[in-house]
Amino acid sequence: MEEGEQIPELFQRLFREHYPEVARKLYSLTGDYAAAEDLAQEVFLRLYRSHPERLEAVGAWLHRVLTRIGYDYMRQRSSGKTLLDKEIARVAAWSEGAAPSGETEVIRGWEIDLVRRVLQKLSDRDRTALLLREEGYSYEEIAARLEVNPKIVGTLLARAEERLKKRYGQEEEYNGGRKEKDRPGTAF
Repeated sequence: MEEGEQIPELFQRLFREHYPEVARKLYSLTGDYAAAEDLAQEVFLRLYRSHPERLEAVGAWLHRVLTRIGYDYMRQRSSGKTLLDKEIARVAAWSEGAAPSGETEVIRGWEIDLVRRVLQKLSDRDRTALLLREEGYSYEEIAARLEVNPKIVGTLLARAEERLKKRYGQEEEYNGGRKEKDRPGTAF
């Protein structure tokens, strides 16, 4: 701690300086504002109880702690729920804000099903990498989750996205070529 500055005053200053970034990173991990705020408080509680010896390293210390807390939270929350299910639920929750027409609802449902089918056809690594990126994880966090070198994450994501687009096009082409009578919800 800096000389002459009391711990509570220093803690308040560090909290004001770093809280927004810590909460933002936790939100990108969890996708849940309330959880991110609760977890951010836990990070700062740990800082207050056992701070790093070198004050200039507080940013890295906070990042390390928030990552651990965030991953612990995600592990607890995801017991019994796959990453894909979480992503689909998040898309559905996002779209509930508007009152879509019946046609829009059918199209959105079809698109969600199509994306789900395409994602299921990708390898676990590709699917996980793409969903983590969509949730706002950093390349370092994706590398840690996939247990790969952070330097290859950009290439891994680019290739996974190419495979996703290719399979999406194939799936659309297959479904687009079906006869009207074969499509759900049509009488002809």
